[in-house]
Amino acid sequence: MKYYFRLSSLSLLVVITFLFGFTDPGSPSPKGINKINHVVIIYLENHSFDNLYGLFPGANGLANARNVKQIDASGKPFTFLPPVPRTNAFPVDLPNNYFNIDQYVPADMKIPDPVHRYYQEQTQIHGGKMDRFADISDAGGLTMGYYNTDQLLLAAEAKNYTLCDNLFHSAFGGSFLNHMWLVAAASPVYHNAPESVVAQFDANGILIQDGMVTPDGFAVNTCFSVNTPHPDIKVRRPKELLPMQTMPTIGDRLNDKNITWAWYSGGWNDALAGKPDESFQFHHQPFAYFSNYAENTSGRTEHLKDETEFFAAAQAGTLPAVSFVKPIGIENEHPGYADIVTGEKHVEEIINAIRNGPNWKDCVIIITYDENGGFWDHVAPPVIDKWGPGTRVPGIIISPFAKKGFIDHTQYETLSILRLIEKRWKLKSLTSRDRQAKCFENCFDFR
Repeated sequence: MKYYFRLSSLSLLVVITFLFGFTDPGSPSPKGINKINHVVIIYLENHSFDNLYGLFPGANGLANARNVKQIDASGKPFTFLPPVPRTNAFPVDLPNNYFNIDQYVPADMKIPDPVHRYYQEQTQIHGGKMDRFADISDAGGLTMGYYNTDQLLLAAEAKNYTLCDNLFHSAFGGSFLNHMWLVAAASPVYHNAPESVVAQFDANGILIQDGMVTPDGFAVNTCFSVNTPHPDIKVRRPKELLPMQTMPTIGDRLNDKNITWAWYSGGWNDALAGKPDESFQFHHQPFAYFSNYAENTSGRTEHLKDETEFFAAAQAGTLPAVSFVKPIGIENEHPGYADIVTGEKHVEEIINAIRNGPNWKDCVIIITYDENGGFWDHVAPPVIDKWGPGTRVPGIIISPFAKKGFIDHTQYETLSILRLIEKRWKLKSLTSRDRQAKCFENCFDFR
């Protein structure tokens, strides 16, 4: 009878565990978003959603585009798209429509770099009409080009995991401003900037002189920090370097809770040593602009690292809770100095380093682009405030927790990345924008 009783007790425990998921009440299993212990953000460059994923099956892509014709400054539709300068690869009589880039320049070759600046993007969006991209672009009709999605290496990852087709970069304009928003959810301040770098408008609000600083003292176009590393100041005007920033960043919020994190940048060590790679982008290093991560601070030593250290940590299973990975210029897909294929092969190396390492089991990888790079997209961005959001960009969620073969139509923005981090680790938000951004929870299935 004793043997029978013990067997019955064991059987009862198995039944209870099966029905109710009962475990030791002293160590309950994490639930939902708390199952995530590692978040890795891979931050690429300068492509709109339609430019890369416009042909992705089931996504809101080019097949849904209406009223795509581009107009000139007078409001008249172009007969042909403006010619693409700085190359002879494209015909001069491209129809006024979107067109396939691959038929002229394959994805493993470089193309010209369209303008992507704060005031220009707002004009291109044209109140949501999305019809002045070609008129404002300094790359002519190239802004209307797209790539064959099914030939993209990362499109295969998107098919296996989750693709976000309604994600917008948080701030109008270029890489500098959107990197700052990624870490601070706000625009950097530059009071009393030299008049030569401040944008000017006429009495009708028409831009008559572009600049890197707004009339009310915010830096919106590419600025280099007073902190190192920055380009050789002997060939620049020292007074135009952006003063030290002191607003809180997501790094500070993580530090407040003793949550580990790092910004891993390709070419960082060489830049610090005064021998930067020719494709190293100083304005892609946002934390370096802030006082807490300036030279000779413990914050810089502990949190700003070379990308090689990321690969070592992924292999060893010692990734911090939050990792930002910024590939060097030639590997970040930026038009002008990089190509799609080289960049995506490098990203695949990053993904595989994580998947083959011990931290994969509770990791979320977010791949997105800092901004649209001047490329057209057919979806009008939502209107939130004077800063943005800007044009739609791709977003891919790769994780054991990601829904498989799923397209998420939820409206997100770059700051949704911060919202995910804040919600997972119960951090105080930085501004109203990241507090109101939607988290990526719809991308996950934690069952």
